[in-house]
Amino acid sequence: MIELRDLQAKFITDKNGKKTAAILPIEVFEELLEDLEDLAVLAERRDEPTISHEEVMERLKRDGFLPN
Repeated sequence: MIELRDLQAKFITDKNGKKTAAILPIEVFEELLEDLEDLAVLAERRDEPTISHEEVMERLKRDGFLPN
């Protein structure tokens, strides 16, 4: 996740000096979008039941993703 100090943002201001927009390097913008997508997935799955680490390992072995 990107840190606020790493945004490298430049700001556009109105005639009173109030910030009205931000300009970000495209890489930073894309990383922020990816973080937002990850957070949206977490929010959507918040109420799903959890399973133990042991169960995850068993399923991965059963499905051939890990050696037995």
